[in-house]
Amino acid sequence: MSRPLNRKIGRTWRRTLGAWALSIATAVPLLLPTNAAHAAGDPYWVGVTGPLSGQDAQYGEQWKRGFDLALEQINANGGINGHPLNYDFEDSRSDPRQAVAIAQKFVDDKRILLELGDLSSGASMAASPIYQRAGLVQFGFTNSHPDFTKGGDYMWSTAISQAEEQPLLANYVTKGLGFRKIAVLYLNTDWGRTSKDIFAKAASANGAQIVAAEGYQPNEKDFRATLTRVKSASPDSLVLISYYSDGAQIVRQARASGVREPIAAVGSVYSPKFIDLGGEAVNGVYTESNFFPGDPRPEVQSFVQRYRARYNADPDTFAARAYDAMTLAAEVIRRYGATRGAVHDGFAKIDNVPSVIFGKFRFDPQTRRVAGAKNLDLVVKDGKFALWDGTSAPRVQ
Repeated sequence: MSRPLNRKIGRTWRRTLGAWALSIATAVPLLLPTNAAHAAGDPYWVGVTGPLSGQDAQYGEQWKRGFDLALEQINANGGINGHPLNYDFEDSRSDPRQAVAIAQKFVDDKRILLELGDLSSGASMAASPIYQRAGLVQFGFTNSHPDFTKGGDYMWSTAISQAEEQPLLANYVTKGLGFRKIAVLYLNTDWGRTSKDIFAKAASANGAQIVAAEGYQPNEKDFRATLTRVKSASPDSLVLISYYSDGAQIVRQARASGVREPIAAVGSVYSPKFIDLGGEAVNGVYTESNFFPGDPRPEVQSFVQRYRARYNADPDTFAARAYDAMTLAAEVIRRYGATRGAVHDGFAKIDNVPSVIFGKFRFDPQTRRVAGAKNLDLVVKDGKFALWDGTSAPRVQ
């Protein structure tokens, strides 16, 4: 055989081999380094829908870290009765249309025992009818919209609903921090508008006045005109209904434009990224969370130490929620069975669930949310989140 022919066959073989490898890589769902030797049976599967690309991709990355850390522990300890637990993470970009398409894929894949996600309540609620009709549990572990779990008896969440969280924030800023004339800046989505309305009602009931309420779009970057309108209302404080990326940008621009009033934000800003993006400007911002790495509880410290050892960073709420969600998924399957029907029935029965965030918890069967969940009051101090010490909010100098 001639050398040119040899080279031609070699190139063809390499292209074929490369295409074969690429097809395998793209066809196989996202798997974890699971120490599967400890759990050698056929894997049990969980479907995940959430953002791996787009403007919310950072949340999906935190989810993956929490999931991976949970499954590393679950599968190293024998998995679920000898079966490893794996997940298929499909990228929705937090887009309701994508969430619907993924839901159809998951309900048609009989391996999937339950679904986790989506990040936003809006994306999850768009897909809820598909999961409900198919009898597949949709565990929206970050979905705080009060109507999410009203979509059917297959919808469950460990997120504190806005109906609970916003009054807690209102109590913090009015009774604790003494805010009286409040300007609210809110993300102009269903989540943001609903949160703003509930917060405003609760703050008003506590004797505060909402002197301005300004919405902004998810892709908005320049808030200076909005802040000018807010300043004209002469507030004594600002409250942000934001995520950490847009919240940090608003605070930076507020301080740069001369806003010196104290600022508080809903717990969705709680993340080390908020401080990374906001820099010195976010010092003094008040927020809340039901997870804090400085919490001395043993289950929190064990999780934090393992997270730091693996990722060289502190976990945020989204990583902790993901860790807890995968832990709960494993517990339900282990205790009640590896069928969709058993998972559905198990969510209604399970109690004493081990949890980083809640210690141990059970679901309220009426709301299908965590019974008795509470928040911690926090403040950014010297470039770090810290527990609020109970002093009132100073005006920024």
